[in-house]
Amino acid sequence: MQQTSARGRAVRALAPLAWVGPAVVLIGVVVVWPVVVMIQSSFLKISRFGIVQGGNGTGNYAKLFAEPDFGGVMIRSLVWVVAVVALTVLVSLALAQLFNQRFPGRKFARWALIAPWAASVLMTSIIFKWMLDPEVGLINMLRRDLGLLDALGGADADPLGSAAGAMPWLVFVAVFVSVPFTTYALLAGLSAIPADVYEAAKMDGASRLRTYWSITLPLLRPALLVAALINVMNVFNSFPIIWAMTHGQPGYSTATSTIFMYILKGSDIGESAAMSVVNFGMVIVLTILFLKVSKWRTEPA
Repeated sequence: MQQTSARGRAVRALAPLAWVGPAVVLIGVVVVWPVVVMIQSSFLKISRFGIVQGGNGTGNYAKLFAEPDFGGVMIRSLVWVVAVVALTVLVSLALAQLFNQRFPGRKFARWALIAPWAASVLMTSIIFKWMLDPEVGLINMLRRDLGLLDALGGADADPLGSAAGAMPWLVFVAVFVSVPFTTYALLAGLSAIPADVYEAAKMDGASRLRTYWSITLPLLRPALLVAALINVMNVFNSFPIIWAMTHGQPGYSTATSTIFMYILKGSDIGESAAMSVVNFGMVIVLTILFLKVSKWRTEPA
């Protein structure tokens, strides 16, 4: 009897594995194992054709850190993340507040907002590259018609030809494709705020600005933190936008760490693996810093 009872308790204790087991296996195969292989590869000498030629110690890291463009790439990556995430959150806050109001055509406007998110990021980037073509690009034609551009085909008509001209456009496209998800995440947060809270604030004579600052933003904080954190990780690892529009050129002046890692793969897979490890570490550090700065454990007042 006792043996049967013990067996029953063991079965009940293991029952949840039937539900979480597949997810754990999937995470192990898709996330953990590639990370292990990546770290192992960073200490190997691997030819450009993928042939392992033996151990290389910390040689790949030494070579990576000695790259003259490494420092600039890492700084640019941080600027890229901060600029895109900050602008995305600000624009999304405004759009979420707008779409949370009732107005004619609101349903259509909400559906239209999904389009940049539903479309392929690579396809969107290619379309913007075509629109910025120095000879036949629609944006440049409009600039010329408005008198902002003397003629098509020249250096002034190629904003992607220099880092100063390309980076603002890259940030714009990144914000363009990031805003829909962030806006919908914030809309979900706004819809969860009880209406009676606003009624109480109105009865107390609080202005709209005061209500938004003291009630909406604090109660929206959980949704805002989740949306911003997901954007930090996605933007830092973003590849299609920069690669499709500039390939990180001219030189490495528009390359972030992800683009730099891909370029290194063509000449030294071991060094590229070292860059992958550095990139992975930077994502973890940024995530921890973001959570620390945002004080995510603190409940809103």
